[in-house]
Amino acid sequence: MAAPVPPLAELGAVHFVGVGGVGVSGVARIMLERGVAVSGSDAKDLPVMDALRALGGRVAAGFDPSRLEGADTVVAGSAIREDNPELVAARAAGVRVLHRSQGLAALMAGLRGVAVAGTNGKTTTTAMLVATLAHAGADPSFAVGGELVGAGTNARHGSGDVFVAEADESDSSFLVYAPEVSVVTNVQPDHLDHHGDYAGVKAAFAAFADRVQPGGVLVACADDPGSAALAAAVRAQDDDGAGRGRRVVTFGGAPGADVRVSGADASGGRIAFDLAAAPGAAGPHAPDGWSGRVQLAVPGWHNALDAAAAWAAAVALGTEPAAARDGLESFAGTRRRFEPRGEAAGVRVYDDYAHNPAKVAAAVATGRQVAGGGRLVVAFQPHLYSRTRDFAAEFAEALSGADEVLVMDVYAAREDPEPGITGALVADRVVPPARAAFEPTWAAVAPALVERAHQGDLVLTIGAGDVTAVAAEVLALLEARAEGLRASGTTA
Repeated sequence: MAAPVPPLAELGAVHFVGVGGVGVSGVARIMLERGVAVSGSDAKDLPVMDALRALGGRVAAGFDPSRLEGADTVVAGSAIREDNPELVAARAAGVRVLHRSQGLAALMAGLRGVAVAGTNGKTTTTAMLVATLAHAGADPSFAVGGELVGAGTNARHGSGDVFVAEADESDSSFLVYAPEVSVVTNVQPDHLDHHGDYAGVKAAFAAFADRVQPGGVLVACADDPGSAALAAAVRAQDDDGAGRGRRVVTFGGAPGADVRVSGADASGGRIAFDLAAAPGAAGPHAPDGWSGRVQLAVPGWHNALDAAAAWAAAVALGTEPAAARDGLESFAGTRRRFEPRGEAAGVRVYDDYAHNPAKVAAAVATGRQVAGGGRLVVAFQPHLYSRTRDFAAEFAEALSGADEVLVMDVYAAREDPEPGITGALVADRVVPPARAAFEPTWAAVAPALVERAHQGDLVLTIGAGDVTAVAAEVLALLEARAEGLRASGTTA
């Protein structure tokens, strides 16, 4: 999707179809902050739409062709179908229609672009990089696929010359960008409904690496085979003169990584580790290399790897290495990325957006670490029928590290139902000692979790759909249980 992107000044008034989506709303927010006239619509009124109204956006619930009045350009997200009435009307009227990524690329033009991609970890890595640069005083513009804790938003127009964007590989829309620095956290099978197979995924990431500007930097994970192979291929192109001077910096726990993570300590519900950069990998402020200890405020080995990627990208942009380390330590987390939602009746409740097998495995592993001596009780909502069909066994394997698992029915998102594809495909494959059950009734999930959870346990809701709302219900039911016990004079 490397279609031409018009300059921002040529877009005129912009109407966003699906303006409540996290990616689309971020682009709309930045355009409003840059003085563009913005309107938009979504199927229902969502909280983010109030924030856009406060910035001057004319947004409303419900799709209606009349909402296009005055629009010179229409921007639509990946979840919007071609038969959407507003999109149909725009095309019939000859109004310019752009994908969300093209709108974002128009905002990035003229700035030092950073695009963060990967089948897992890109939201957290992007958010970490934003926090790192902001802590160092760079005031970047950014568009992230999740709200940064402490920032209260997932997108902002900054005063600096850097624009950090999460780049979506799901529909190959990340091929619109031409960044100075690209980050690839991993290259794994996912979104096969678009890419066809793993070879298609790898081809898309190879094309993404080719979009790095001449003289730019590719930051890639040495621990992930797909990402490591991509880094090796780009280096080989440079060696034979075909790589346009791109520099490759690898990160990870692998012994040969340019930015090496080691000595991890996962105690206390967070992770600390040693970071060591080889000569040439620590940026212009430390050409002979750098090493230091990093103490993150968030748990999990996957977060240590994401932090190493963000550190490498920050120093590639010119941030002093110790300042980049300090910025990482200021990172408070991202909404729905192992987000603590509360505690009641001695049970801690967390929520995570994980929706492919590797992300689910990371969430479960982190939950196991944070649970300590308690049990891990998980509710998992599969996302997309195609993904559930293709990866049911892998999801089950990822969930088998929990003590209790409730698998909900599939969250359809942009897909139509497929006969025989339900959450039972996953639940039936979870192996002991984990105990798993399929719960197709949404309203029954929270009570079932509370029935299974006891004092000292950790409840974790996982999925990219509306499972996030279950966490609040669990907390309310736990508090009611605790209140009942207090009233009766007994303890849990």
